Amino acid sequence: MTIMQAPKTRKIKVNYNTGEHLSPWRESLNDIIFGAETQTGKFFDIVLIIAIAISVLSVMLSSVDAIHKEYSKIFFYTEWTFTILFSVEYILRLISVRQPKLYVRSFFGIIDLLSILPTYIGLLLPGIKYMLIIRILRLLRIFRIFKLAEYVEEAETLMTALKNSSQKILVFLYTVLTLSIIFGSLLYVVEGSDSGFTSIPKSVYWAIVTLTTVGYGDIAPQTPLGQIIAAIIMIMGYGIIAVPTGIYSAELIKSYYPAKISNDACPNCGKIGHDTDADFCKYCGGSLAEVNE
Repeated sequence: MTIMQAPKTRKIKVNYNTGEHLSPWRESLNDIIFGAETQTGKFFDIVLIIAIAISVLSVMLSSVDAIHKEYSKIFFYTEWTFTILFSVEYILRLISVRQPKLYVRSFFGIIDLLSILPTYIGLLLPGIKYMLIIRILRLLRIFRIFKLAEYVEEAETLMTALKNSSQKILVFLYTVLTLSIIFGSLLYVVEGSDSGFTSIPKSVYWAIVTLTTVGYGDIAPQTPLGQIIAAIIMIMGYGIIAVPTGIYSAELIKSYYPAKISNDACPNCGKIGHDTDADFCKYCGGSLAEVNE
């Protein structure tokens, strides 16, 4: 006997640009700003990407002291010009989008806002202006403009695998942190301040650097016992590094090759969840011949 299951209702994903039509001039503006299918829309997006790239390059160059001293005024006017332009663009997006509240809370909406705020906040906190580098995230629109949807799908697969393996990776990181504290404290006792291990936090820092095989070399054990412990940590590091890679790879394979599960119930015990090619029930061992027919 086959138990029929009611079909699951799929939730319709509401996009910030879906809904009732706007007034004619707002619809035209929407086609230009949010539409990559039309010529004007594509031209707008390409110009926007060029402006973002120039703005990010300007922020990067302004952080170089020699260049900043020579062209400080140019950087100042460039920064404010792009900030004003992006502010106007953000306001136009709010005017032309069909659901402004959803747009403000969306990924691109948050990035668009964060890309203009540092300049205004910089009037009070000058150093924060370099956070304008976040504008580079706006270049992600290039995937939509040039119709690289398959790359977005691949990125979603990677993110799904990362999400599914997050708990295992967190347990792994907790283990690494615990080992770092133990070995750091041990080296603090063995070496002491004469070798640079002046405190347990600094010794833990050394243990993390050593366990992850980074090896800055700013602190190093001097005693034979300390060097033996360091050698053990280094060897452990090579084995530990492979663990998260294996966890993530396993989840990635599952994402690409999901198991084919049947919802048909076992005639004997009535349980479901068998592989589609299974001949016997995994729970009671009964034959699934009737189900597979």
